Amino acid sequence: MKKNITIKDIAKAANVSVTTVSFVLNNKGEKMGISKEVIKKVFKVSEEMKFKLNMIASSLRTGKTRSIGLIVEDISNHFFSDLAKVIEREAIDSNYRVFYCSTGGSDERAIELVDSLLQANVDGFIITPTENMKGTIDRLLELQCPVVLVDRYFEGQDVSHVVLDNFEGAEKATRFLLEKGFKKIAFVTNYSQLIQMDLRKQGYAHTLKEAGLYDESRVLDMDYQITEDKRIEKISEFLSQNTDIDAILFGANYLLLAGLQSLRKLGLKIPVDKAVISFDDHDSFRLNSPSITVLAQPIEEMGKKTVKLLMKQMTDGSDYKIIKEKKKGSLTIRESV
Repeated sequence: MKKNITIKDIAKAANVSVTTVSFVLNNKGEKMGISKEVIKKVFKVSEEMKFKLNMIASSLRTGKTRSIGLIVEDISNHFFSDLAKVIEREAIDSNYRVFYCSTGGSDERAIELVDSLLQANVDGFIITPTENMKGTIDRLLELQCPVVLVDRYFEGQDVSHVVLDNFEGAEKATRFLLEKGFKKIAFVTNYSQLIQMDLRKQGYAHTLKEAGLYDESRVLDMDYQITEDKRIEKISEFLSQNTDIDAILFGANYLLLAGLQSLRKLGLKIPVDKAVISFDDHDSFRLNSPSITVLAQPIEEMGKKTVKLLMKQMTDGSDYKIIKEKKKGSLTIRESV
């Protein structure tokens, strides 16, 4: 019968004490003054020996489950699925597991998920909040639960977050269209209180106002909760009523996916009839003919930083420092402009 590997076996193989192994595997190595070299060595030996920490025993002893609750809008969305992969990889490297949850943009669902994860005794939360989730985040802060927001945040709330610099991103995309000679640029977005969508609209409007070319009638605001068919219908109506539009900036990848169907429905060709840029990349955008220019978020950087901030909170406890970080997006130029 195969013998179960214990931390004593790890300690012997790594030539360190059992206490050192315990601190390292419970993510307390740096806090306890253990060198990075020793921490790396212990993890390497534990991986080579295929050691798995007994989560139940560890939870009973420390009150920790070595688990993270990840709550996003839609895990099937290309942006969130890519972000989740980075977060999970980084969490696993720190010997944590991740529980994935999707809100579907529903405030009620978001509250239910937070309650469920609290009952599961997760050690920390990474959350892409819904529109009216501020009170729920406040409750987590009152409970002193480690929490980091990603992709969006609430103004005035004192909580760590990692987001795209949405204003700058919209400026960059709009300015690129202006430099290419387009003057009647439309913006397709959702009407919501979510800060990231509002900042994208602000960046677009600011850039066109500076150029003396802003026209409010070229902004299409849609309800987030409408169906895909309704979204296609509204974009089609908007473009039919504004035939002079020569370029369109879409505020999210799922808006462009609807937009592509609207353009096809109207018999409009990209980039001959309309130039197109979208926030957030998507696999199909590279394969589309013509391929789509995008304002891509630095998903790798955002995911790594988010996990790093959460681990810091969980290690430092009430002494942690709140960090609010904005990452710059990059314009990936393809054939649609």
